[in-house]
Amino acid sequence: MPDTTRTGARRVSAEVAAAAAALVWFGMVIAISFLEAPLKFRAPGVTVALGLGIGRIVFRAVNTCEVILALIVTGSLVLSGSVAAGNLVLAAAVAILVIQLAVVRPALRRRSARVLSVPETGPEAGPETGGRSRAHWVYVGFEAVKAITLLMGALLILGVR
Repeated sequence: MPDTTRTGARRVSAEVAAAAAALVWFGMVIAISFLEAPLKFRAPGVTVALGLGIGRIVFRAVNTCEVILALIVTGSLVLSGSVAAGNLVLAAAVAILVIQLAVVRPALRRRSARVLSVPETGPEAGPETGGRSRAHWVYVGFEAVKAITLLMGALLILGVR
C-alpha cells in the first residue's frame, strides 16, 4: 500500500525533484558533449586552438551547471531518505562528476594549455597539435557512463519501464 502520509509525500516529491534535475542534466551532457563539442571542429575556419578555446569556456560553464544540478540531485536524495535503486544510480552519476572534475578535467586543462602554447603550423609546430589525448577519451567514456546513469536513475525513480 502506498505511503499517504505527509512524510511519504515529501519523499516522493524529493525523488521527483531529483529525477527532474537528472533529466535536465542528462540533456545538457548529450547536447554539449556529444553534439556541440565534436561539431564545432567541423565548422569552417575553426582551428584546433579556436576550438579548444571555445571548449574551455563552454565546459567551464557546463561544469558549473552540472555542479548545481548535482547539488539539487544530492539534496533531493538526502531529503527523500530512500536508498531505492534509482537513487543509488543517481548517486553514482554524482560520483562520476566528482571524478571528472577532480582528476580528468585537470589533465585536460594541462593538455589544452600545451596544445595552445605551440603554433599549429610553421617551424615551431609540434606533435601536441594532433590527435586526442588519453585523458580526452577517458572524459568521453565518463560522459557516456554519466549520461546512461542519469537517464537510468531518473527513469527508475519515475517508475518508467
